Amino acid sequence: MSSFAPSFTRFMRSVLWLGLVLSLPSAHAGGPVFEIHPPGATQSLTGAGSTFAAPIIQQWMKIYSGQHPDLALSYAVVGSGEGIDRFLAGEVDIGATDAPLTPEERAKVAGNVVQIPVTAGMIAITYNLPGVQGPLNLPRDVYPDIFLDKISRWDDPRIAAANPGVNLPHKLIQVVARLDSSGTTFAFTNHLAAVSPAWAAGPGVGKRLDWPGGAMVARGNEGVAQRIKLTEGSIGYVESGFAERLRLPLAWLENRAGGFIAPNVETGQRALTGGSDALPETLDVVITDPEGTRSYPIVTYTWLLLHRQYQDPAKAEAVKAMVRWILTDGQGQAEALRYVPLPENIAQAALIKLDSLDR
Repeated sequence: MSSFAPSFTRFMRSVLWLGLVLSLPSAHAGGPVFEIHPPGATQSLTGAGSTFAAPIIQQWMKIYSGQHPDLALSYAVVGSGEGIDRFLAGEVDIGATDAPLTPEERAKVAGNVVQIPVTAGMIAITYNLPGVQGPLNLPRDVYPDIFLDKISRWDDPRIAAANPGVNLPHKLIQVVARLDSSGTTFAFTNHLAAVSPAWAAGPGVGKRLDWPGGAMVARGNEGVAQRIKLTEGSIGYVESGFAERLRLPLAWLENRAGGFIAPNVETGQRALTGGSDALPETLDVVITDPEGTRSYPIVTYTWLLLHRQYQDPAKAEAVKAMVRWILTDGQGQAEALRYVPLPENIAQAALIKLDSLDR
């Protein structure tokens, strides 16, 4: 398959919320900036990072700003890697990432960081295959080989065997992947490495990869979903809500227990809990291959990066109040946007961690 570099990285959104005009100018790293500036705001909070969680973060901003008109909010949708970089450089008050900080990254702020999970979601494998009705089943030894470029045709016998009666075309498979440094890519490749020795020994795990074969690349979850929508025979990985908003089909993936599972709130929640209600010892766990007969196999948390101490006490209080709202009332926004509400034990542990700020 030949390499193709897409010429577009467009994000077009126009929203009128609460009578405020919300602008989306292009950010210098290639993504939009979502802004709410109420008249007379006396405090501002800035954030940057995850495209995976961008829709729910924007929804939280909309609702919270309506309740706190003294607060101006902005969020740059630039991907987890860039969000981490901006947070560590002190360019934003809050970072958002789908990949936990590395020890090297923590060292850059000398421990002045708290990482708190605020939502979770499912990474879906979606595709564009006109004429094929219903979701495709993809076994756990098949979909890694598609992204390894070891399976190159849609009618490959291994795909056909998992989908009896489906008339699969003899069409080349075109992989679409992320161009930017991405927590979605980190979570997806962590899972591939867990289920495929060939992937673990080959491309490995990272926020940005050199993809095998001739993968097309696009910025952000939205960019990948849009490219798949435009390209017949394509396949890629995105947060499930992005695919659903563009009415792209979602593959049913074989999980650890051997069942083919659709990505939805129930199967995502089962993957996160692992059957335990105890408070977790750490909040930066990466779930690579969840247990459970009804668990969807590819899930990730999104974490907010906060400073343990902010120079401005008023800003510190504004951060804590907003994140506390996100961890409580804000969780009610998750399901409608195809995210997974935090399990109760995770939310409780996150609130305890939040209370450690400024201590």
